[in-house]
Amino acid sequence: MLSQDELALLDAIRTTGSLSRAAAALGKAPSTISHAARQLETRYDALLFDRRRYRLQLTPAGVLLAEEAQRLMADMTRLNTRVKQVASGWEDRLTIVTDELLELASFFPLIADFDKLASGVGLRFTHEVLGGTWEALREGRADLVIGATNEPPAIPGLRWFELGRLDWVFAMSPRHPLARAEEPLSRDLVRAHRAVVVADTSRGASARSYGVQGGQAQLAVPGMAEKVRAQVEGLGVGWLPRHRVSGLIARGELVEKRTADPREPNTLYVAWRGDHAGRALTWWTERLQQPRLAKRVVDGVPIA
Repeated sequence: MLSQDELALLDAIRTTGSLSRAAAALGKAPSTISHAARQLETRYDALLFDRRRYRLQLTPAGVLLAEEAQRLMADMTRLNTRVKQVASGWEDRLTIVTDELLELASFFPLIADFDKLASGVGLRFTHEVLGGTWEALREGRADLVIGATNEPPAIPGLRWFELGRLDWVFAMSPRHPLARAEEPLSRDLVRAHRAVVVADTSRGASARSYGVQGGQAQLAVPGMAEKVRAQVEGLGVGWLPRHRVSGLIARGELVEKRTADPREPNTLYVAWRGDHAGRALTWWTERLQQPRLAKRVVDGVPIA
């Protein structure tokens, strides 16, 4: 590893192209700079400085040394910062997994508030669907899950609270045959038409879909935005979060229909492993327990 003085020497020679100017820039005698340069070459047993030309330049080996040394020094500086950060109780990184039911945009104000802490903690957001959300926490792929559905499973050290309730609406394109059907829609009538579903991201055998009749044809899509768009385009029917499609229903791009088997609202959970709680995780869980903020996250941003 090069010292700061040696890095400064390499940079001064590269930028000035002169031993005397490099010495002046560093506030040292030219003989001192020349001696330091030769010591570097001796240490690496390589020609680092091209002295054959009018301008003193770094050889390709010298350029490589300078660039890599700068990178290593920057890495060491970041490492020192991260070590101090973790020693003071902040995590190095916080991985937050949200269920696809929630929109990432609804977290942007929270992220902006967290940034004001200047904690140095890196945030990583990912989406999972249904069982995949709990699975991410169980398998250690998440430090915090937000918007998980179903009852909290048995996970060692699990801590959780309710974030809010999500209301559903059964909807389809006004061009879809069910849009003209008499209400309430019977189970058999719904089963006769393809459902659009967001695929469960659980890796296990427990992967499932909700709001789908047994034997009903399915079109599986990767996310809620794609599900909404597919239903707007008349490619299928299904249950959608009411808050996210209220504008589409008001404009007539989707039609809401009552069914003989209404879907109950989903309780959404925030959960984490209590044995892994650092200052960043504590900040997020405390903020998400504020009723007004929790409602904003659950309501999200309506799809235009």
